[in-house]
Parts: sequence; structure tokens; C-alpha cells
Amino acid sequence: MNSKRTLFLIEVAIFTALALVLDLAPFLSFKVWAQGGSISLAMIPVFIVAFRWGIKGGLLSGFLWGVLQIAVGQAWIMHWLQGAIDYLVAFTLLGFAGIFASKIKNALKDGNTRAYFSYILLGVILGSILRFVAHFVAGIVFFESAIEGMNVWMYSFLYNISYIAPSIIICTIAVYFLFHKQPRTLLSAA
Repeated sequence: MNSKRTLFLIEVAIFTALALVLDLAPFLSFKVWAQGGSISLAMIPVFIVAFRWGIKGGLLSGFLWGVLQIAVGQAWIMHWLQGAIDYLVAFTLLGFAGIFASKIKNALKDGNTRAYFSYILLGVILGSILRFVAHFVAGIVFFESAIEGMNVWMYSFLYNISYIAPSIIICTIAVYFLFHKQPRTLLSAA
């Protein structure tokens, strides 16, 4: 039992660090806005942890990634509550992709490729949409429209969807190819 916990903690730490590296690498991350928001592969390690270890691993990895972004000075924080929503809550919510972990593993064990890819797709979309909702709420509550005359709700929606939507597409394609070539990587010791 202790070795499973150790493996869990090691994988969470390694994949969380990888998420940060993928987000910081200038050739792997395209910064869309000066106040935050990038198109990158950085969500993939959190999804891997979520699919391997379930919701607990995904939530922990996402939370730690948000903490690391603040710690290394990558976060754009205007107010402590906005920072908490944009970094701690938003990235933690990515871990809800782990809701599908057991379904993915069962489909993989049954050899049902279509089912486990469908659950992976649903997990990536769920986690990404929940992250979007957190950023959207933070935008409505803490930022006024940067475009005079534009409704703050519309501004927050357009601002956040401009980088989340491409990230969802890129991460879905990358996760598909990753697990298409190595589907057994989805199976953890859990």
C-alpha cells in the first residue's frame, strides 16, 4: 500500500512539473494575452494524472500546477481572490477529467478502443470547460471590459474562449495520439 502512495506522489510531482515546463517553454506555448492566457500542451500532464489516478490525482496535479505558476511569477494577479479563482480553482478543475478514469481503464481492458477514446475526449472537454468557467467568472467579477462599450460578460467570454478553445483542440489531438500509440500508459497501479 505504501509503494502505491509513493508512486502516486511521484507521478503527480513529475507530471505537474512537466505541465509547468510545457507552459513556460516559449517554443511550446503561445501567449495570447498580456494578462494571461496561452495556447499550449500544458494541460496534457494533468489529464494524464487524472486518467491514471482518477479525480484525486487530477485535482491535486491541477492545484499544484496553479500554485507553481504563482510561485514562479507567471501568474497575473490583480486581486487575491481573482488570483485564487484564476490559478488555484481553474487549474484544479482540470482534474475533474479523472471522473472518467475507471471507464477508460475498463474499456481499455475490454479492448474497446472507441469507448476509451470517447471517455478521454469527454474528460479533456469536461476539465477544459470547467477551467474556462472559472476564468470566465474571474473575468466578470474582477475585470472591466477592455473594449469600451463591450459588455463585460461578452468580453470575458471572448477573452477566455480565445485561448481555451484552441487548447482543447490541441490537447485532445495530442492526448489521442499519445494514448493511441501507448494505451497501457493509462493504467496505473491504483
